[in-house]
Amino acid sequence: MDGTLVDTEPYWMEAETALVERFGGTWSHEQALTLVGQGLETSGLILQNAGVRMTVPDIIDHLTGEVTRLLAERGSPLRPGARELLLALNEAGVRCALVTMSMRRMAEQVVAPLDGAFEIIVAGDDVTRPKPFPDAYLQACAELGIEPADAVAIEDSPTGVRAAVGAGVTTIGVPLMVSLVGTGAHTLWTTLAERGPADIAAVHAAHRPGEHT
Repeated sequence: MDGTLVDTEPYWMEAETALVERFGGTWSHEQALTLVGQGLETSGLILQNAGVRMTVPDIIDHLTGEVTRLLAERGSPLRPGARELLLALNEAGVRCALVTMSMRRMAEQVVAPLDGAFEIIVAGDDVTRPKPFPDAYLQACAELGIEPADAVAIEDSPTGVRAAVGAGVTTIGVPLMVSLVGTGAHTLWTTLAERGPADIAAVHAAHRPGEHT
């Protein structure tokens, strides 16, 4: 979701910076980049190490609340081509799931304007182990009733790519803030703009796990 569907990473970075500075610390852009795609518990531990004297659950609740507030105030900035691709997939009868490490309440807020584009949501509070573990993608496939080899994931972070690939899902990387070179993505796109179901099907046909080298 964050960075692939919507460009919310600046919201997260703004909330992280304000929180660290509240406790007298500093938070650089480079430090913020290390949190991109991470599970919120991992991010909470990193922020504790940066001087935030709060429990990890309290950090998660605070950041989620702040980003949710910013989304309500400023809107959900969709990535180029994201809405059009989702619409085309829905019209083609391709079932879609949202797999995110953000909390469910935030994910539901982000996708609310997309008119039911996602059949299911697997959020950070739905899984025991976060990305880069494959659990979230395996859960999404199980809820859809499909095999991972029959799915395609679209990810923007190294952590997310590793989770999807680890689950046995053909993975398209669309980097935003962090390079995906060498992460194991089956192909890299610069943008979702001008992409459609046929493009995704072609990637899957070329890289379906177990059938191609």
